[in-house]
Order: sequence, then C-alpha cells, then structure tokens
Amino acid sequence: MKKPKWVVEKEQARKAAGSETVWLFGLHAVRDALMNPRREKLRLIVTRNAQDKLAEAIAEAGIEPEQVDPRKFTAPIDPGSVHQGAALEVKPLSWGSLTEVCIGRAVEGAPPRVILLDRVTDPHNVGAILRSAEVLGASAVIGTRHHSAPETGALAKTASGALERQPYVRVRNLAEAIVELQGMGFLVLGLDGEAEQTIEAALEGRRDRPVVLVLGAEGPGLRPKTKDTVDQLVKIDAAGGFGSLNVSNAAAIALYASLSH
Repeated sequence: MKKPKWVVEKEQARKAAGSETVWLFGLHAVRDALMNPRREKLRLIVTRNAQDKLAEAIAEAGIEPEQVDPRKFTAPIDPGSVHQGAALEVKPLSWGSLTEVCIGRAVEGAPPRVILLDRVTDPHNVGAILRSAEVLGASAVIGTRHHSAPETGALAKTASGALERQPYVRVRNLAEAIVELQGMGFLVLGLDGEAEQTIEAALEGRRDRPVVLVLGAEGPGLRPKTKDTVDQLVKIDAAGGFGSLNVSNAAAIALYASLSH
C-alpha cells in the first residue's frame, strides 16, 4: 500500500532534521559549545592561535582539532563572519518537550517565565533575547520551525554562550503551543503597542502565575491568529511620544517587568 503524501513528507522532514548540522564560530561560542556535554560535536577547525586559546575546552571535549593556516580558513561559513580562527560543526541541541523546558526548568521559588516569538527571523535579535532570558531566569525561548531564526553561527555568536544553556525550542504551530501552555496554567500575554493595559497592570495580583510573553517581529507585530489566541494583549509602559523598541530590547524589558514587584 502506497504511503499518503503527508506521511512521506513528514518522514523526509524528520530524516533531514536528523542529518542537519550547524557551524558555530568565534572563540566564545565555540568554547561554550565544546564545554557543553549536551552538544554533539563533529568537527573543529582552528588556527594555531585559536587552538592555544581553546586548549582547555578542546581537552574537555576530547575532540581532535584540524589546524589550518589563518590565510586559508577552510570552514564552510560566510567569508565575512568574524570567526577569530575557530569554527565548530555541531548537531542542533534538543531540549525536549514544552512541559520539560517551560515548567521543569523554572527557577526554584519563582513562577516560570517563558518568551514566545511570533516570526522573529533575525538571528541577532534572537541571540540577544537568549542572553536576556538567561540573565533574567526565563525557562525557555520558543520560536516556530518555519519563519523564525534557526540555530546558526550568527545567532550563537550574538547569544555569547547563552545558546548552550538557555533552551531555544522551535514548535510547529504557534497557536497550538499557546493553547498547550494555557493548559499547563500559564497566563499568556501578547505584546502590542496598541494595547490598553500595561504588563504591570495586567499582572497586578497575579505575579505568582506562570507567564508567557509573546512578541512579534518588528513592523508586522503579532499575527491576528496569535492575538486571538493569547489571554490578553499588553504594552510596555513608555514615556511620552515614544517610538517602538527593537524586539530584543522589548523582550528584556517585558521579562523584567513581569518579574518586578
């Protein structure tokens, strides 16, 4: 019996995901990946100078580096990348289910906070959001499998090591993920500049609740389906005739506002 087309496509997608690799670059990103026992490391290309700087991490990872001439850096990364003489081929990290990362990794004694990204495609923005999420104790950052920034060297470099420690989960359908999180007891707040209530006002008397903050791409913002699915639309309390924030700055401020008393 011939398999339905959707079954074949799903199997092909799973196979492609299994063979997918990422090239990380830059001393900080490569060092943190080498030191991460969860990260599957495949190939390390370094200059002699970078190898000396990464000696401890290389020994910890137990990987045999390929030393190259700085003038002939052969790693398959963008020629304009600031690689600092180090590039590491790895498998993408697997963080597990939404329940495991959103509730299981919550900071002890604090209600979970999660950032959900609606089609934020710029890897530099996502990398910066991962840094803020780690600093402020968010359980996870969630994006979509399509139309969002995948794990890349540029994202890892901007995240400055946070990619190795801060869960970044990509889901198939954003609205379904929101409903699943609501089922876990999360209060889901969508950031919208036209909203009537601020984050602080929306959380008055409810700061002990687990909270998801949903942010859209700069310009388009949240999609209509997302707006319809969240529990409430909220805005950042801004002063006067204030312009819009970069999404990574908005994420940091929103997360801090949700935690402050």
